[in-house]
Amino acid sequence: MPKHQTKRESHPHPRKIPRYTGEVTCENIANIFTDCADFTPRTVFLNNDPKRPIQIYFLSGMVRNERINDYVLRPLAQDSTLRAVNMDEAWTLLSNGSLYNMIAKVRTNLDDVAADLVQGWCALVNPERKEAITLFVATEEKRSVGEPINEPALKGSRESFSESLRTNTAMVRRKLRAPVVKIREETVGRHTATPVDVLWIDGIADIATVDAVMEKLRQIDIDGVETTGSIEEYLVHQKHTPFPLMMFTQRPDRFCGGLMEGRVGILAEGLPLGYLLPATIDQFFRTGQDKAFNWMVASALMILRYFCMMVTLLLPALYIALVTFHPEAIPLKLALSISAAKQEVPFSTIFEVLVLLVAFEVLQEAGLRLPTSIGATVSILGGLVVGNAAVEALIVSPAVLIVVAIAGIAGYTQPSQDFSGALRLWRFGLALLASAAGLFGLIIGVVALTRHLAGLESFGTPYLAPFTVGYAQGKGKADLTRPPLRKEKWRGNVSGIQNRRNQK
Repeated sequence: MPKHQTKRESHPHPRKIPRYTGEVTCENIANIFTDCADFTPRTVFLNNDPKRPIQIYFLSGMVRNERINDYVLRPLAQDSTLRAVNMDEAWTLLSNGSLYNMIAKVRTNLDDVAADLVQGWCALVNPERKEAITLFVATEEKRSVGEPINEPALKGSRESFSESLRTNTAMVRRKLRAPVVKIREETVGRHTATPVDVLWIDGIADIATVDAVMEKLRQIDIDGVETTGSIEEYLVHQKHTPFPLMMFTQRPDRFCGGLMEGRVGILAEGLPLGYLLPATIDQFFRTGQDKAFNWMVASALMILRYFCMMVTLLLPALYIALVTFHPEAIPLKLALSISAAKQEVPFSTIFEVLVLLVAFEVLQEAGLRLPTSIGATVSILGGLVVGNAAVEALIVSPAVLIVVAIAGIAGYTQPSQDFSGALRLWRFGLALLASAAGLFGLIIGVVALTRHLAGLESFGTPYLAPFTVGYAQGKGKADLTRPPLRKEKWRGNVSGIQNRRNQK
């Protein structure tokens, strides 16, 4: 047997169900939280009677002290009803309302008690009955609802999702005030135990898609949900593509708009964003402001985004192909101007374009990783000083600098950074093909890109929908433009939805 297989088998993934065995006792709970400095035990006497002790456990920092003092300790010490009954009857009263807490659960196994404690609950343990009562007393310290950074609100709501799952679901409920909004929850991660909610509108969304999402969440077997990739990469089945197959948004209003289109939403604890699926390519060219502006302005901006997508993707490769292989296709005056500017440059056109494309990516990455004030300085230095110095030093020609700059700026018009990143990656591939075979190589690359996109699906919906045919879409709506809202009678672009009627 190969050595690597032996090593893997000797160190299996430490999944154990149940994780903790034994009865719910004070000793077993204390053993679970050995070497935990925040684990706090407290012995309380019921009605100040030393013959009736109750042990209380909680994790400091996870609970709100005022809630324990007012809603747990005070009733235990002062409730006269508990004084006239025995310990068994008192325990029954405690689990049924004598403590001032809306959420109380009786736990009979250690796994449930440990899970409640790490989520900010406190546990009351009765040594005689081998069970615990857990009460929700968690602190509500979290980042307040702010404005969306990646999706600025020019005309509309300025709310943004936060890291708190219940805060996010509450914002959705406030915008969609109807009980038809359904929420299912699944826990992901062996160690993080991250709750992930699946949201949809009953009667509109395809229930088969909901079931498929829930099944994929149950199959995720990882240590924990640390980043967005822990959700994205495990839900999509097509791994070998740079294009995003799930759309995310920071804005609750856009998230609710996706739900009303018949899509399924995903919210996770600790992630300040929401996912919408199935994803289609037209989603990545829309913004939350398209329905806020005049329909003619919004339509013009949408067409502009599609045009800029073609520019950022094809312009560097087209320049390489024409200058290197097909100079006769360039107008005479422009060809003479390019030739004159390139006479003193010692490098080939292919090398110039590729070096500037790489430099552009390096500057962008440096600007993202540095603090905001320093990042802006790096961008200015790289764009003005280094670019101008490279032209004056005759390392690159001005025409190449202009082409790469136009392609880079056009890429910034894309609303989705994930989709923009995929375009930048394909831009390098098309440039290499154009440098090898000119316009023929560029055409081959475009055909390969189209074939790749046509083969993608997101939960049964073609990625190029609604530009493709062959699936039961039924009635739809305009895609390259945004028609007047009164004429949007039908929901489109999502296969399998139950109700396509949008308005009267």
